[in-house]
Amino acid sequence: MPYFSYKARNGAGELLQGILEGADSGAIAEQLFGSGATPIEINPSRKGPGAKEGGGSLMARLMEKKVTSMDVQLFSRQIYTLLKSGVPIMRGLAGLQESAINKSFAKVVKDLRESLDAGRELSTAMMRHPKVFDTFYLSMVRVGEMTGRLEEVFLRLFDHLEFDRDMRERVKTAMRYPTFVVAAMVIAMVIVNVFVIPQFAAVFKTFNAELPLMTRILLATSQFTVAYWPAMLAMAGGAVFGFRSWVATTKGRLAWDRHKLRIPIAGKIIHKATMARFARSFALSTRSGVPIVQALTVVSQTADNAYLSARIEGMRDGVERGESILRTSVAAAVF
Repeated sequence: MPYFSYKARNGAGELLQGILEGADSGAIAEQLFGSGATPIEINPSRKGPGAKEGGGSLMARLMEKKVTSMDVQLFSRQIYTLLKSGVPIMRGLAGLQESAINKSFAKVVKDLRESLDAGRELSTAMMRHPKVFDTFYLSMVRVGEMTGRLEEVFLRLFDHLEFDRDMRERVKTAMRYPTFVVAAMVIAMVIVNVFVIPQFAAVFKTFNAELPLMTRILLATSQFTVAYWPAMLAMAGGAVFGFRSWVATTKGRLAWDRHKLRIPIAGKIIHKATMARFARSFALSTRSGVPIVQALTVVSQTADNAYLSARIEGMRDGVERGESILRTSVAAAVF
């Protein structure tokens, strides 16, 4: 739907202005009247609610700090504390907007406040920012709205995000040493082939003797690397580009994610970390009152591994057919 910039006055006569989304100017006027504001001016706008007035330069947009998971985690804790203390959500969002260190997230909070002021639900307002609030987060907020336990849901989301961040950090830490070792081996092989072996080749020529087979293979490999390194570099770049393009496809992503689970040592780490996040997310969903089928659907979308996500979706299909969770878990063959 298109965006419209508006100017209006509330019951106290204060001037309000911002950008709303609606079918036409009449729909925007209805939203404003519904929130207790009287529209003064409504004009079409090409900018969304998160855009700056005047657009801003391209460099400013590129240098703008992105919203991180830590921002969302801190927001969850703060909004829980405010709601628990009895602070109205509109006043709480206004305070969070002013105190936000990340200006990009401050814009998101501002849009949430304007959407609530226009009569939208909080979960609907968050849906306008899919890069900030994922499907699982939105589903939990929606459940909190329906059950009247929104503050409790935000506390659980904070714990969930903290656990998720801790698991990701552990995986990165565990993968750091193997990655460093592989990178060091590749660099060492390049240095030896390009700089060290050619020096020995010049010495071997003075011997005028037949060299062993392995030595000749080593020298030939070095000569090939020195002579054709531009072509090898281009082939490596093409291979990386082709691999990334293949992984971007549905079948490629599924096959690669399944293969990652079979990598020695690293595969077990990835599998255990993903399943730990699944168990935590599924427990949080069911404890908050989300139906099992819906919980499996939402949790499958939050898994980092496409293969494991497909297995979880298979569990959901089995539950829909009337099978037990135990039976579908055994059939999934990932536990």
